Amino acid sequence: MNTPIRTTVMMLICVFCWGSVFPVAKDVLLHMSGLSLSIWRFAIALISLFIFIRLTRMRMVSLSLSRYLILGVIGVMGVGGLNLALFSGLSHTSATNGALIMALSPIVTTVMAALLSRTLIARVQLLQLAIAFGGVLLVVVNGDLRSLLNLQLNQGDLTIMLGMLAWSGYTVCGSKVSGWLPPLEFSLLTMAAGLIGLSVASVFQADVHPVQELVALPWPLLMSMLYIGVFGTVVGYLCWNNGVKTLGSANASLYFNLVPVFAALVSLLMGQSVTVIQLAGMLIVLTGLTLPLMIKRIKRNRAATLPSNG
Repeated sequence: MNTPIRTTVMMLICVFCWGSVFPVAKDVLLHMSGLSLSIWRFAIALISLFIFIRLTRMRMVSLSLSRYLILGVIGVMGVGGLNLALFSGLSHTSATNGALIMALSPIVTTVMAALLSRTLIARVQLLQLAIAFGGVLLVVVNGDLRSLLNLQLNQGDLTIMLGMLAWSGYTVCGSKVSGWLPPLEFSLLTMAAGLIGLSVASVFQADVHPVQELVALPWPLLMSMLYIGVFGTVVGYLCWNNGVKTLGSANASLYFNLVPVFAALVSLLMGQSVTVIQLAGMLIVLTGLTLPLMIKRIKRNRAATLPSNG
């Protein structure tokens, strides 16, 4: 049974794992293309999941062909599409532009979920989104809001925007699918579909050679690759899909704002500097995430004092 505390811890583990991928993958990307890194990331993840399933003797849910096709589309779109668009787009735009566009994911996910369920977005949720996005925005522009005036959408920006839309769609679909498929199996099947999509895409890239690039990696970078595949992918996706099932796509997507914050903290642990602006952004994001809890506590305290005042 997923308690609120357990779900929160799992979501924090997820965003930590995803945030840590950026500094860990930095050296790997100097020796390997982004598409090859994505392919091996999910290949390692699938092998790890298969080993886990065999060791635990877990029985897979039997699905109809139509549901397998649905999962295939979700995986190619959300797993393969995001990674392909992100790495392709970053070669044509700045990291600041890319981070800012990806930070729009929680807002887009919330809007998608509201449109599909034909419900209005709560005011508290809108305030959460605004505060959390403000914290991310502060970090990616390094405290200089004037730099937003220089942002211009180019081919790379539009490509990353497609990836962001794909990820938002994956999150919403994960919430809908959770009624008939556990998070582990959803992760396994969508990763497999995404890996197939990425492998097909690599065939049409003459300068991408996944096997040769992997063999040429020195062993410390191979350890980094294992970390990305196991923790940055398996652990991250399982915790994320579990959170989506428990919290819903809109609430779970708020935690995505913490990815750049944890990336900065891991960079600090690896010897890179973290600025006051980044720490301030982290506090703002945490404020946005904990806003509903603070409001509930205030209402509870007010309700507790009403009898004594009467």
